[in-house]
Amino acid sequence: MMTQLHGAPGRRGFLQSVIGVSGLLAQRPGQPQARAGNPATPNILLIMADQMAPMLTGAYGHPVVRTPNLNRLVRRGVRFDAAYSPNPVCAPARACLMTGRYSSRIGVHDNAAPLRSDEPTMAHYLTNAGYDTAWSGKMHFVGPDQHHGLKRRLSRDIYFADFTWAKSRDKKIPGQHARNYVASGIHVGRQDDRRDDAGDRHGNLALDEEAHQKAIQYLEARSGKPEEPFFLGVSYNYPHEPFWPSKELWDLYEGQPVDIPEFPANLERTYSAMDRWLNRHHGADKHDVKDPANLKVLHRAYYALVTYADRKVGELLNALERTGADKNTIVLFTSDHGDMLGHKGMVQKRSFYEWSARVPLILTMPDGQWAGRTVNEPVSLIDVMPTLLELAKIDASSALPMDGTSLTGLAAGTKAAGRAAFSESHSEGMHATCFMVRKGDFKYTHIHGHQPQLFDLSADPGEWNNLADNPEYRQVERQLRELILKEFDPARIERELRDSIARRELIKPAMKRNGQDWDFQPDPVS
Repeated sequence: MMTQLHGAPGRRGFLQSVIGVSGLLAQRPGQPQARAGNPATPNILLIMADQMAPMLTGAYGHPVVRTPNLNRLVRRGVRFDAAYSPNPVCAPARACLMTGRYSSRIGVHDNAAPLRSDEPTMAHYLTNAGYDTAWSGKMHFVGPDQHHGLKRRLSRDIYFADFTWAKSRDKKIPGQHARNYVASGIHVGRQDDRRDDAGDRHGNLALDEEAHQKAIQYLEARSGKPEEPFFLGVSYNYPHEPFWPSKELWDLYEGQPVDIPEFPANLERTYSAMDRWLNRHHGADKHDVKDPANLKVLHRAYYALVTYADRKVGELLNALERTGADKNTIVLFTSDHGDMLGHKGMVQKRSFYEWSARVPLILTMPDGQWAGRTVNEPVSLIDVMPTLLELAKIDASSALPMDGTSLTGLAAGTKAAGRAAFSESHSEGMHATCFMVRKGDFKYTHIHGHQPQLFDLSADPGEWNNLADNPEYRQVERQLRELILKEFDPARIERELRDSIARRELIKPAMKRNGQDWDFQPDPVS
C-alpha cells in the first residue's frame, strides 16, 4: 500500500491572501470599510501565556484543568486545533509572531539572538494605521531596540536583553532545567523570591502581577479615547517553570485525577539524535523526570498555573466589558510554545513533539463572527501578524512580503485544506539544523545529517512509531522532505548561525567590560 499526500499548494504571500479575503469581507452587507480613527476600526487585545501546552486546558477538552475564561473565548470565537510554534523557544517564537517571518529568515535563531530594528513588525504597521500600540509583560527582545514599533511597553521584562545567553555551537555545556521538573524543585504556596542584581524581585509571579495590573490600567485609561483604536499585547510568564503555584490553586485540584505520561520499555531506542541532544541540554539525563510520584506533583502544579493564567485572561475580558471596549475588540489568545512535562522522558521545549511545538490559538471577534468553530488545518504563529493586519483593515499595498498567511479564510470556512506548518530549531543544545513540517495527519522531522522522523498523528498521537524508511510511507516522507528543503537551506542556515554566534561571543565580553546592557525599563503611561 502506498500512502500519499494530496498536492501541496504553493506558498501564498500576505498580499494575495489579504486581497482575496478582504474582498469577501467587503461584499458583506453593511460592512464598513473603516480606517484608523473610524469608530468601526477594531481594537486588538493579544494575550500570551508562556510555555502553555493546549492539551492541558479545558478549552482544548481536558476534563480536569479549569480554564473557564479560555472556554469563554472558544465559545465566542474560533479554536485552531493544529497551531504550531515556528521555533519552539521563547525569543525566536515571539520574533516570528511579531514579524510574520521564519526565525532563520530574520536571524533570531536562539534566546540570545537580536531582532534587527529594520525588521517590520505588526506594531509598525498598526502604528502607521493610527493605532496606539502597547505591550505589558514578557517580550524577550534581544538588542538595543526594545520597542520594535510599539509606542510603549508598560512593565519590566524577565530575561536578558543582551548576549548573556549566547552559547557555543560546538562546546555544549549541559543545563539544569530538569531540576524544576522534579518534586524537590516545585514549591507550593511559597513566593518566588528570585531577585536581580539590584535586589528587585524578578520571579514569574511578581512580574506577571505587575504586567497584569499595568494592562488593566491601560484598558481603563483607553476607555475615554474611542476615536483612537488600540493594540495591547499582554504576556504572562506562567505556566513557564519554575512551578511555584499558590496553595489556593494547588488545593483546587485536591483529589482530582492527574494525568501522567507512560513510557514504553524501549524508550531509549525511540530517541532521535535531537532528543538525546536536548535531554543533555536540559539535564533530563541527570534527573529522574520519569518517576510517577514526581510526575503527579509536576502535572498538578502545572494545572494550577494554567488556571492562574486563565484567571488573568478573565480579568482582562472583564475589563473590556467594564469599559465597553468589548463591543469593538478582537481578542487573540496564544502561547509561544508548549512544554514536554516529562512526556517521552523530556522536559521544557525546543523539540517538535506535540507537547513542545503545539500552541493554543483562539481568535474571538467582537461581533461573534465564527463563534464556536474549530479549524483542524495546520497553522503557525507566523500567521498571526497577517491575520491581525487584515482584521485591522490595513491596506494590503503597504505590506512587505512575509511568510505567514492570514487565517480568516480558514476561520470562515472559505479556504480549502492542504496547508503545511513549519517549525525550526537549530541552537540551544542542538548540534545540527533541525526542521519540522506538519501537513494533514503527517509530521516529518528533518535532522540535518541524521535519521529523520515521520509520524502519522491520527494513528499515533503519542508519536512513538517512526515511519521514516518504511516502504509504505516512502512517498509521504519524500514529499514532506521536499517541502522542508524547498522552504529552508540547512547548510546556509548553519553557516549563518555560526557567523551570528561568533559575532555575539566577541561582543558579549566587551559589553560586560564596559558595563553596558540593553535591559528594558518601562515607559511612562500618558
